[in-house]
Amino acid sequence: MNAIIVDDTRAAIDSLAVKLGKYADITLAATADNGADGIELVRKHKPELLFLDMELPDMTGIDVLEQLRLEPDYRCYVVIYTAYNDYMLPAFRNRAFDFLLKPIDDRELDTIMRRFYADRQSGNSRRQDDGAVKRDGGKLLFYTNAVDFRLVQIRDICVFHYDHEARVWTVVAAGCDRPLRLKRSVTKDTLLKIDDNFVQVSQKYIININYLLEVRDNVCCFYPPFDKIDYVTVGRFFRRKLINRYNSL
Repeated sequence: MNAIIVDDTRAAIDSLAVKLGKYADITLAATADNGADGIELVRKHKPELLFLDMELPDMTGIDVLEQLRLEPDYRCYVVIYTAYNDYMLPAFRNRAFDFLLKPIDDRELDTIMRRFYADRQSGNSRRQDDGAVKRDGGKLLFYTNAVDFRLVQIRDICVFHYDHEARVWTVVAAGCDRPLRLKRSVTKDTLLKIDDNFVQVSQKYIININYLLEVRDNVCCFYPPFDKIDYVTVGRFFRRKLINRYNSL
């Protein structure tokens, strides 16, 4: 698998190149010391992994990310690495896969590489830009539109609801004063892959089985803090699967 490093400091490139050398299946295809050359190298080599410095002589790392997102075949995992953690929020807003601080800690790099291998093997949503990204620590980063996002604990999610009028999925989670509206690119398959505890109970509802108290008159009743929800009905074709899943708890 090819990797590219874009950094205007030669010593930083050499240091990261040495650290990447311990991953036998990673090949450093090229390096660049400015954003324009970095973009051309990505177009040429189509790397699996891109390590991108934030402060480049001709543009910022965010500028590079924005240009790469316009590429029709852009499917690269981008790790922003910089000495300044102030860039973390802009990096994730622009779909960076992860964030690494300089000087690079070997343990942090190992964590990112484990996530990269796991994400690539599972075909995770990051490469498809479907709007829901599983993060470390049991968290999800939901992109609600082109620039805004919300970080939510998976365990705090109770219901996904498909809004047919708006043609989008929404999520009901603890700590959110109203349902979060997700991007239109998010599908039910994406949501069901997030965690085994998410079960589809009808065409428009996916629930967290851990919060299900009972089904009464074909309506799901949930444990607090979701005990006020009284609108989630169980579809006829989903009932048997829900019963089997509930009995297996």
